[in-house]
Amino acid sequence: MMAGHILLAVFNGLLIGLSRSLNGRLGMAVGPMRASWWNHLVGFAFLSAALAVTGGWQLHSAVEAPPTAWLGGLFGALFVAANSLVMPRLGTLRTAVLVICGQMVTGLAVDWLAAGKTPGWTQFAGITLILLGTFSARRAGHRNGK
Repeated sequence: MMAGHILLAVFNGLLIGLSRSLNGRLGMAVGPMRASWWNHLVGFAFLSAALAVTGGWQLHSAVEAPPTAWLGGLFGALFVAANSLVMPRLGTLRTAVLVICGQMVTGLAVDWLAAGKTPGWTQFAGITLILLGTFSARRAGHRNGK
């Protein structure tokens, strides 16, 4: 069962990478906010159709939605807009690595502050290595004329 979850997580990562790249290109063509709007409109249409087909569609009022639904939607829209803005400037790989680094920092903070898990030095070292690698690759690219 664990192997299936690991494969699903890797597949999800592939979809996220592809989505970032596509949204970055869309952001260059129509602007980051419109790219985010299109991303969420198409996602809403897809999920609505999938829920209608599977019978999982239950319409509740917006007032009944938990606060996490509102925050998740807000953060998702901001993520797509920010990604669409920075991807053309930083490149796909650098953007993906920096987003992952931000996710690691957030995960560490949530584990530490909300769950009471004290982070170890290896978590801080991992984040530091990602940042150092990203910035050293950028400096090496500038020296080589890229």
